[in-house]
Amino acid sequence: MAERIVDEVVKFTATCAAFPHARLRPSRVVDEGWHALILHTRVYSELCEGLGHFVHHMPEPPNPSRHDVGELTRTQEMIARAGFTVDDALWLAPTDQSILVAAGCEPGGEGTCTGDCSNTGPN
Repeated sequence: MAERIVDEVVKFTATCAAFPHARLRPSRVVDEGWHALILHTRVYSELCEGLGHFVHHMPEPPNPSRHDVGELTRTQEMIARAGFTVDDALWLAPTDQSILVAAGCEPGGEGTCTGDCSNTGPN
């Protein structure tokens, strides 16, 4: 499962780099993988450099009621447009708990996470 998530994070990041003004949004599961990848700063920096655009992560506090299924569908369509095959099982609504993850923030907009976004305790 971890390899599938990493693959989807790389596809998402590459698509964001290819379409920097598209305002794409990762699923809850892909966002968790993105958090993990970003912690490997050298790898993430080299990935973005190779893609020609640094993709910033701007998290928001979680709020499933704000979920817009259209945003995830549009993001999946853009990933396909970028030439990738989407792993649909990793693009479920934030209320779906079939794949457990620890992140307590949602990406998007100009928001910021407040408090401990990892839900794993103090860092």
